[in-house]
Parts: sequence; C-alpha cells; structure tokens
Amino acid sequence: MIRKIIFATIVVSVGLSNFSCSRGEKAPRGEPIKVGVLHSLTGTMAISETSVVDATLLAIEELNGKGGVLGRPVKPIVVDGASDWPTFAKEAERLIVEEKVSVVFGCWTSASRKTVKPVFEKQDHLLFYPVQYEGLEMSPNIIYTGAAPNQQLIPAVKWAFENLGKRFFLVASDYVFPRSANAIMKDQIKALRGEILGEEYILLGSSDVRGVVQRIIATQPDVILNTINGDTNVAFFRELKQAGITGDKIPTISFSIAEDELRTLGAKMMVGDYAAWNYFQSIKSDENAGFVERFQKKYGPHRVTDDPMEAAYFGVYLWAQAVEHAETDDVKAVRQAIKNQSFMAPEGLVSVDADNNHTWKAVRIGKITEKGQFDIVWTSEKPVRPVPYPVYRSEEEWHQFLQNLYEGWGKKWANPGD
Repeated sequence: MIRKIIFATIVVSVGLSNFSCSRGEKAPRGEPIKVGVLHSLTGTMAISETSVVDATLLAIEELNGKGGVLGRPVKPIVVDGASDWPTFAKEAERLIVEEKVSVVFGCWTSASRKTVKPVFEKQDHLLFYPVQYEGLEMSPNIIYTGAAPNQQLIPAVKWAFENLGKRFFLVASDYVFPRSANAIMKDQIKALRGEILGEEYILLGSSDVRGVVQRIIATQPDVILNTINGDTNVAFFRELKQAGITGDKIPTISFSIAEDELRTLGAKMMVGDYAAWNYFQSIKSDENAGFVERFQKKYGPHRVTDDPMEAAYFGVYLWAQAVEHAETDDVKAVRQAIKNQSFMAPEGLVSVDADNNHTWKAVRIGKITEKGQFDIVWTSEKPVRPVPYPVYRSEEEWHQFLQNLYEGWGKKWANPGD
C-alpha cells in the first residue's frame, strides 16, 4: 500500500537559483565524484536522448560552478547506449564495475530501462531515470523522475474524453512502454465508456506507416493517442498530413513528443495537436525562466527545453542534495537520503515518494503552436502523488501482463521483428 506523504514534512526544499553545497562556493577540490551518463547518442532514439545528455551536463556544470558536491568536483562519464538494449546493459555494468561511478543518469525507452534494471539491482547501485513511462515497476535501485501512468497517461485520456471526443485510435511503437501504456489507456477508456476504434503497432525505428494511417482514415476517430517513439514519428506525421489529417480535424495526443522532437519533426506538421507532460518550456515561473536562459546560453538560442531534459536536470540536483544530506557519495547512504527529498524544479515543486521512488509532480497538457512551443491548456491543481500500478488490475495481473510480453518477444523487451 502506498502511503500518502505530506509536503510540509519533506526533508529539504531547495530552489534552482540558490542551491549551493554546504562547503560553500569555492572551486571544488579533491578526488572527483564520477557519475555515469548513459543515453543513446546514435540510432533511432538519438533524436530524443542527445538533448537529455545536454541537460544533464548543464546541471553538473552548474554544481561544479557552485563548489561541487561535498566540495569535490563532479566528473561525468558519457556513454552511448546506441539505441540498443544489450549495449545499455553492457555499458551500465562497465560504468559501475570498471569506472566505479557513484550514480548513473540515463535511459529513455522502457526497453533500455528494463534491460539495465537487473544490472543495478545485482550491483546494488543507483539509476536516475528521467522519462515518463508505463509504470508497473518499483525498484529500490531506480529513482523515477519522469511521470508515472497517473501523472500523464490516465489524466490525458480523461481530458481528451471530456474535451475532444469519445472515439479513440491508438498507434504505437512495438515495445514494452507503448504496449503497456495502451493497456492502461484502454482500461481508462472502457471505464469512461469511450470507444476504441483501432490499435496498431509499428516496429521501433520503422517508417512503414502508410497502412496505419489508412486505417485511421477508414475509422475516423475523434482522437489519436500516439505512443510512437523515435524517428518513426517523422514518417507518421508526414503521412498524416499528406492524408489531410491535421490537428483541427483529428487531433493527436502524443506521449513522447516534446519541444525538442518538434525541432526535428517540424512543428508545422503538428499545429493543433497535443502532448501530455509535466513540464513545458512555456511555463511561466522564475525557476523555469532561469533554466531556459542558462540552457540556451550554453547550447545556443535556437535550442529548446522539454520534459525529459528537465527531469534529467533536476534529477542531478536531487542526487547532489541527497549526497550533501548523507555527507557521502556512498550509494547505499544516498539511496536512503534521497527518500522524501524535494526540489523547486523548473516545472515546480517535485518530491521523491519514500514508498516507491517516483516523484510527486503536476500534470500538464499542451497544444502545439507554429513556433514549436506548447500553449498549456490544462494543469492539475497541485502535484499528483505517483501511483506506479494503475488500480484497474492487481500488481500480480500487471506483472503477468509484462511477463507475457517478454516471453512473446523471445525474452526481450521489444518486438525483434523476426
């Protein structure tokens, strides 16, 4: 059972602008604290993950500019997961065993996270995972700074049902996140007494989307729920537009497209469509304005910020805060210190739930503009408690669902396409 936490009792709350290590802001000295940064810099997921690396390195640079952590410099070791799940596992093991990092910040797809999870549990180490995901998991060795299902998927379906229509078409990449996300969203649609007109899957990295779009045309849904990941989205939205399907006719709600993807995809193809996240660059707050300014100062005024980048960024600060609280970078001590830490992030107050290692956070839905930004059309009234296992099924039923996927794909977390 997940116990409710009270924000007034959270251990520490520190803003972005005033974070400084307890050793002051002198230049860091002594033995560096090595940290791993494990993301896809090549392959189909590079479209999304390279900018997450940039945000992670910005946070590390800022920490070092403020005296480091425990007065020591933080040294990032950046590794390419190459959009290949076995490579993620191999590099995670190497970072822990050979490089002896104190923590790893990394992964995007649930297939990569599922593949490295046994490594972190075997080594009793620590991973900060910065991306919204399907839930159905709790690990003492992972801090989940992205959204749980009830902080993205479920509220987005409810909002769409109330504002866009009751007839849904689901389109997705064929691996563990979209399969699980669609199961969760279908349960929600049925609970709302909506209608599911179609459910189609595309191999991760494939551009074979024409048949899917033709089925969307044939069924004429009110809303498309899109859990495609990677550069398949380029082909999908291009095909939609060529078929005359635009946001004002049949809107799409995406769960893995944010500002950074719009830079590559081209926002004009998706004007009037939607995305559900916890963070948008268009949030009006001092913390966010400072974050965007510092990011663009480092990487260029043409660059944008987005939800996974922001979750990676504040994850570094949460880790540093826990290290300072524990007065050591020892993994076990930090894992204990991280519980109930809170931080005033660019998206607002975020807090680690001591029971499940996920973060409390607000939910937002944004509408895509021609400028590649989002007009925020809905925000939850307050930070939402993370619930990794949707109540539609028992934990045992969800675990069996995942096991069936894993076994059906030949003990892999993505359809191998054989």
